[in-house]
Amino acid sequence: MTQIINQTFDQERALYGSRGLSLKGCSFDGPADGESALKESSDIQVQDCRFNLRYPFWHDHGLSISGSELTPLCRAALWYSEHIKITDSKLHGIKALRECSDAELDGCDIISPEFGWSSKNVQMRGCTAQSEYFMLRAEHLRFRDVKMSGKYSFQYIRGAEFEDCEFDTKDAFWHAENVVIRRSVVNGEYLGWYSKNVVFEDCLITGTQPLCYCRGLRLINCRMQQADLAFERSEVQADITTPVISIKNPLSGRITAPQVGQIIRDIPGADAQIIITGAQTDAGAAQTART
Repeated sequence: MTQIINQTFDQERALYGSRGLSLKGCSFDGPADGESALKESSDIQVQDCRFNLRYPFWHDHGLSISGSELTPLCRAALWYSEHIKITDSKLHGIKALRECSDAELDGCDIISPEFGWSSKNVQMRGCTAQSEYFMLRAEHLRFRDVKMSGKYSFQYIRGAEFEDCEFDTKDAFWHAENVVIRRSVVNGEYLGWYSKNVVFEDCLITGTQPLCYCRGLRLINCRMQQADLAFERSEVQADITTPVISIKNPLSGRITAPQVGQIIRDIPGADAQIIITGAQTDAGAAQTART
């Protein structure tokens, strides 16, 4: 493998089409302001490098990045690439990962709107992320110990598994399909609308109007806070261990909770079974509203 150590590159396509290259302590920056430094390359190892120019890793195959920084000016850093491993690095440019496959991220700090769009087979461990439209239309995700904040995350994803994560996000998991979320905290308004076959297990779910218009929804031993108008027009099986403010027009299935402030059934066919397992603190708290 050819080694390049402590050099600076700023020209257009500086190392285009490289094969079997090891970069250590290098900087991609300078007045020439060149793009696409390592486009169409393969078997590339990057260690302790800084990327301050656009589009460095497009159409790459076999890429390892460790201890490196992709600055806010490093826009659209990794597109159309495969077999990627990124560890202990900063990905701070917009659209940092798109239409990539077989990517592993470990210990990374991500500040990147529109991250991960249409990517497949992405594993993420011990990472933090700030993003909007995070992982849109991505498939086959496996996340462990990931902390993410931002709006419109995980929309239209397919085939995903999340464990021990914290998501502070609005309008998350819309139209998501075949997703399992375990031992995680999900804080956000309008969670999971129009989703299909999504399972929450041992989770804390916080926010208004969660989990509406869902199909095949399951909650197993979950806590809910600030949950009002929950499960509207959803097909749901839910075991909830905390009081719920209100439930509105669940179509089918069974919901259990210790208390429900209000059960609203004002459309035909809203026939899900709702079971109150604990004593109500107010005699009228579980009244059913019908019009």
